[in-house]
Amino acid sequence: MKNLLPFEKPIAQLQERITELEKESQEKNIDLASSIELLKDELKSELQTIFSNLNRWEKVMVARHPERPHLIDYVKALIPDYLYFCGDRLFRDDPAIFGALGHVSDRHLIMLIGHHKGNNTKENISCNFGMANPEGYRKALRLMGLAEKFRAPIVCLIDTPGAYPGIEAEEHGQSEAIAVNLREMFSLTVPILALVTGEGGSGGALGIGVGDRILMLEHAIYSVISPEGCASILWRDASKASLAAEKLKLTAQDLMAYHLIDGIIPEPIGGAHRDHRETITQVKDHVLAWLNEVKQSPWDESLLQKRYDKFSNLASYQHVKTNLESSLPDQEK
Repeated sequence: MKNLLPFEKPIAQLQERITELEKESQEKNIDLASSIELLKDELKSELQTIFSNLNRWEKVMVARHPERPHLIDYVKALIPDYLYFCGDRLFRDDPAIFGALGHVSDRHLIMLIGHHKGNNTKENISCNFGMANPEGYRKALRLMGLAEKFRAPIVCLIDTPGAYPGIEAEEHGQSEAIAVNLREMFSLTVPILALVTGEGGSGGALGIGVGDRILMLEHAIYSVISPEGCASILWRDASKASLAAEKLKLTAQDLMAYHLIDGIIPEPIGGAHRDHRETITQVKDHVLAWLNEVKQSPWDESLLQKRYDKFSNLASYQHVKTNLESSLPDQEK
C-alpha cells in the first residue's frame, strides 16, 4: 500500500514480514505455510484492534484516504449500463458532480448523483478534488427533475471536502445554488437515498444530501465544517485540527448516536481502502435493500410529509420568553 497512515505502521511491518516469508518460501522451496498463516492471523487481529479504536482525527484520515473506492468505482458496480449526463443548461458542465441514469441489477432504474474527486492527480485537478461550483449543484437539480419525470429513485453518493469557496463560485451564486437544491429536494416526489462514502463536508455535502434515508460508511465523516477550517476559526491555528475533530463529533458513530443518520454500512477490516470489492458489495447490497423497500411504499404526499418530518425532528429547541416579550400584549407576541 502506497499511502500508509501514521497508525498503520505496525500493520505495514507485519505485511512486509508476510511478503518476505512468501518470497523466501517460493525461492528456496521451503514450506513456511504455518508461519505465514500465524502472521496473517496476527495481522488480522492487529487490524481489528487498531481500526476498532480509532479516534476522531484518525477517522478523518481514513475517510480521506486516497486509495478508498471513488465514485466511478461505485457507478460501474451499481449501474453498469449507465447513461451519463453533462451540463446545467445555464453555464457549463462541472466535473465535480457526476450524474447518470441506469439500472441496478437489471431491474431498478435509478438516477445516481455524486461528488467526483477523480482517481489520480490529473483527474483530481480536473474534478477540483470533488469541490463543486454552483453549476454542479444546478446540474444535480436538473437531473433530479429528470429522475422525477422517469419515476426513478435518486441515489446521492457524497464525498467532498465542501463546496468550492473560490471568488468565481461566489460570484456565480454558490450559496443560492445550494439553498435552492435544499428547497427543491424537499418537494421531489421520488425517494432519495443519501450515502456518505468518504468525506461529507458542509454545504457542499448538503447540496445533494436531503435524503429520505441517510447512510454512512463505517469510517466516513460528516460535518458542518472541516476540522482544519474549524481550528482556524476557533483557535486561529489549523494545526489544531485533531482537537477540532474531537469537538465536532463528525464520525458515523457520533451521528448515529445523535439520530442524525439512519444507518452505518460496515467496512472491511482495515478500512475500505484495503478491500474495494467488499466495500462496494456492501454499498450495493444496502442500495438494493432500500430500493426493494421503497418499491413497496406509496410515492405520494405521505413521502414528502415523512421527509419534512424527518428533518424537522433532527434537532429540538426551547422557546424562552424574554422580558420584552413578557411585557407585550398577547396579540403582539
